[in-house]
Amino acid sequence: MKTGFGMGARRLSLLLVLTLFIAGCTSPDLPDSEPAASDTEAVPAVPEVAALPSAAELTEGLPRLDGKATVEIAVGSEVITVELDGDKAPYTSGNFVDLAQKGVYDGTTFHRVVKSPEPFVAQGGDPQSKDPQFPVNRLGTGGYIDEATGTERQIPLEILPAGADEPVYGITFPEARIAELPELDHKRGAIAMARSGPNTASSQFYIALADLPALDGSYAVFGYVTDGMDVVEDIQLNDAISSVKVTAGAENLVSSAADEAVE
Repeated sequence: MKTGFGMGARRLSLLLVLTLFIAGCTSPDLPDSEPAASDTEAVPAVPEVAALPSAAELTEGLPRLDGKATVEIAVGSEVITVELDGDKAPYTSGNFVDLAQKGVYDGTTFHRVVKSPEPFVAQGGDPQSKDPQFPVNRLGTGGYIDEATGTERQIPLEILPAGADEPVYGITFPEARIAELPELDHKRGAIAMARSGPNTASSQFYIALADLPALDGSYAVFGYVTDGMDVVEDIQLNDAISSVKVTAGAENLVSSAADEAVE
């Protein structure tokens, strides 16, 4: 979190960050304190930490956006125009464009809208919300089930540090001890992926209702609202997404599978 926030704001930011988790998560187990070594006690060996999967492993087979794309999110009769940045978030953007073209978002709802005590986010994209009989208290736990595999598609956390050539995959900036800010930050109107872990994003997304610097480096922004922010601010809980249409840049969508076939 950047400096300049009061204690109350810091507590609020922490509370609001937790509301983005799309499934129930428990806090990691942390020791109360580090045990001190004594002359009579052997210092336990430090366990080996498993290597993180490579970017190639995390993104294998996922759709990718090479360049920009424009999408229109219709909420009722109103339209929100969003520019997706595949140059800085290629797989996160590619996933969204692919799901939009598949009609995954059509008929889903905004199941989480946080405006009080301060503007925060409007979150939607859970395919389960298409079913009016689905329990409301379980919305926010679903993702896109890939018809080809029968399993939920999950995309890795993908964040490009300022000035870097490639995004960091599968780990937050605090975990990776990266001090730089992301190229795509959580300013008002940012669109980003909700998740319950570093590599568990699927279809759910949120739009920032205010500048949210506390989320920078921990959640993947992949574009910004360019028109219709007034529509975003008017979104109410359970408002339906009529459609999500790709109006420009659809030709920039490619997939790893397609690339391999060409090679």
